[in-house]
Amino acid sequence: MTDFSLAVRRLDGRLRRIDRVMLFTAASVVLLALAAPDQLVPSVNFVAESLLFIAPFLIVSVAVAAGAKATGVDRQIAIVFGGNRGTVIVVAALFGALSPFCSCGVVPIIAGLLGAGVPLAPVMAFWISSPLMDPEMFILMAPVLGLEFTIAKTLSAIAIGLAAGFATEALVRRSAFADPLKAGVGYGGCATAPTASGVDLVWRFWHRPERRALFAGEARATGWFLFKWLTLAFLLESLMVAYIPAGHVGAWLGGDSWWAIPASVVVGVPAYLNGYAAIPTVSALIDMGMAPGAGLAFMVAGGVTSIPAAMAVFALVRRAVFAWYIALGLTGSLAVGLAYQALAGG
Repeated sequence: MTDFSLAVRRLDGRLRRIDRVMLFTAASVVLLALAAPDQLVPSVNFVAESLLFIAPFLIVSVAVAAGAKATGVDRQIAIVFGGNRGTVIVVAALFGALSPFCSCGVVPIIAGLLGAGVPLAPVMAFWISSPLMDPEMFILMAPVLGLEFTIAKTLSAIAIGLAAGFATEALVRRSAFADPLKAGVGYGGCATAPTASGVDLVWRFWHRPERRALFAGEARATGWFLFKWLTLAFLLESLMVAYIPAGHVGAWLGGDSWWAIPASVVVGVPAYLNGYAAIPTVSALIDMGMAPGAGLAFMVAGGVTSIPAAMAVFALVRRAVFAWYIALGLTGSLAVGLAYQALAGG
């Protein structure tokens, strides 16, 4: 083997060890510095602030997912979820609407559930409903957007979760989504829950070295997975926020035009930051003339399919599941927006 061939092989090996997502992020920062230097610092600050804001949710969700795997609870949950599918879907949708996880924080939870063999239908019900509402968001929304709007969003979270769960179950029964997770992520499988035999449930897992190692490995892998994808996602989102200001969104989506609600669903995804930041944003948009139904559709669409969460999900599940997740979020947002506008007398 020549020295040149050996050098090429070594370079190829090094490149393979470089994380492509982080490489793309670094290249994007360099490109931004060259093409729009004035935007570099604001974008970096945006990424840092967004990661800092979401860090508590991610830490909790990663710890829950890693703890479930280390204790063996994930397998027990899979066994329980293998029962009456209709009841489980209803419980998952209700629990999701009351859980404190955001659209990004729920990603490690659903990865752990799918990896343990929990059926896709109840996971999808939880997955869709969870980012839309939680007790803290309810308390913050009520004085800003009104109790009626807040209750409408709460009911929307439950309704979309239920619809997503039962629609997914109908497709699973027709042999769709047989293996939702991408290769190398979790254990895969969506229709068959594991049996109880061989499941070792250990609550005090920290007393066992192998369980501690399992917890640390799962937390490290999941945490790094989310960090790299969310860093890139927030970087892209900073550019969207910079070049698509809320004032323009309000002008585009204001009024009672027939296309206001569908447009709000489409625009809600790239214009969205997070559930809490969306509260004053939607309030301001409604004050600028956005119809209440359009405001609800905008808020729900962003909550389900926000850019950071969508990118993390895309890296996690197979394309068919990702496309189905996006379709459920967009159609559900459109439906609740139209329904609320009709009931509100629009």
